[in-house]
Amino acid sequence: MTDISALAARLRFVLVRTSQPGNIGAAARAIRTMGFGRLVLVSPQRYPDPEATAFAAGADAVLDAAVVVPDLRTAVADCEAVYGATARQRAVALREHTPRSFVGPVREAAAAGGEIAIVFGNERTGLENEELALCHGAVHIPTAADYGSLNLAQAVQVLAYELRIGFLDNPAAPAPLRSDPPASAGEMEGFFAHLATTLDDIDFHKGRSPTTIMLRLRKLFLRARPDARELRVLRGILADAQRMARLAGQAGRG
Repeated sequence: MTDISALAARLRFVLVRTSQPGNIGAAARAIRTMGFGRLVLVSPQRYPDPEATAFAAGADAVLDAAVVVPDLRTAVADCEAVYGATARQRAVALREHTPRSFVGPVREAAAAGGEIAIVFGNERTGLENEELALCHGAVHIPTAADYGSLNLAQAVQVLAYELRIGFLDNPAAPAPLRSDPPASAGEMEGFFAHLATTLDDIDFHKGRSPTTIMLRLRKLFLRARPDARELRVLRGILADAQRMARLAGQAGRG
């Protein structure tokens, strides 16, 4: 059997704003049975909690190693690829995957040494648009049209199973060495903040919706997947545009 431990070590399962500690424990059990062990909890309502331990059914090592962070941005800041599990179409346009189709990109990113996050939202509301905006792709579990009621741990189990089967069936070849690492999610968010500020500085919007423009630009750059060096070039261009806007403003006042 193929050893997938090196690939599995690159994956983290991220639970956002979980309301029931039992679901945290059940999710820990689900990923442990599939050979994964990294769990990140974003602002859980109750954790640690005896109910989480009970529902983990022996997957205590996963709970013991779980990382608790205040927001999703922190949870995925160092990730090369972030996939959000969502059952509903949202205002944020993302590349859509089935649980089976997203395994290939995840496997390739892990083999290349990247960190990957699989993100699950609150049991009742799922992922908010602001949280989905931090994702590079969306994963939809194709449930029955007339009854799609999966609980959180079941959704985690489905994706963890597909990842394990995909890793075992198609072990990824070592990726070629890259002179520059791909931009992390945190670096991309810094670029997007810089881009939004620059568009304001050059008065780009002119009555158009800044939110709509930024959503489209986010989609464009996330699809392009710039590496760290390319991102530095882009930020240099933005800095020059801001400098010229300041000079134009000073000349106008003079």
